[in-house]
Amino acid sequence: MVSDTPEHRFFAAIYDPATAVAERTVLRPHREYLVEELGESVLDLGAGTGGMFPYLPTGGERRLHAVEPDPHMRRQALAKAAELNLDIDISDASAESLPYAADRFDTVIASMVFCTIPDIETALTEVSRVLKPGGEFRFFEHVHADGWRGRVQTLATPIWRRLAGGCHLNRRTVSHLTASRSFDVVEIDRLDFGVTPVWPFVRGRLRKRRGP
Repeated sequence: MVSDTPEHRFFAAIYDPATAVAERTVLRPHREYLVEELGESVLDLGAGTGGMFPYLPTGGERRLHAVEPDPHMRRQALAKAAELNLDIDISDASAESLPYAADRFDTVIASMVFCTIPDIETALTEVSRVLKPGGEFRFFEHVHADGWRGRVQTLATPIWRRLAGGCHLNRRTVSHLTASRSFDVVEIDRLDFGVTPVWPFVRGRLRKRRGP
């Protein structure tokens, strides 16, 4: 359950204004990367305020779904979907308990969400469960830095987590992703950009294995 605190409400309210310039500039190519040649059934894991929605292709038989457990973020995501006339089903489920049948999706995308997920291993197990064999999990995440930036992240994380919707600055997300036996690594790229303590980023693709 997401904590309904003043900090969460405030973070949801300022998120879009605070990231508006970045969305128009540095984030755009990475969001576009996540939606290249999507399959027919797509899940946006942790939609937030709907940052991925303008990039999601529609038409044909494509079926779009999203989950966002934070009620304040989800309210904005619903409004954005309506503004874009986007036919997308948005659930209040968490990444650790996805309300979908096994082998449901061709593609699962995650954009700057794994920093907030309490149980990464369970979430990855759920992503694997709902992906079809051969389906792709695509991600774009900020991760733990080395050196002095890493030390800054560790010091800042307790207060940052409280003020920024549960975001952990020092998550070693790549280690979790590559350790999963359910996936083969297609590609992972380190991106040296951002502003300390939100630096660096990674993006990549994992493919669900077809057999045991």
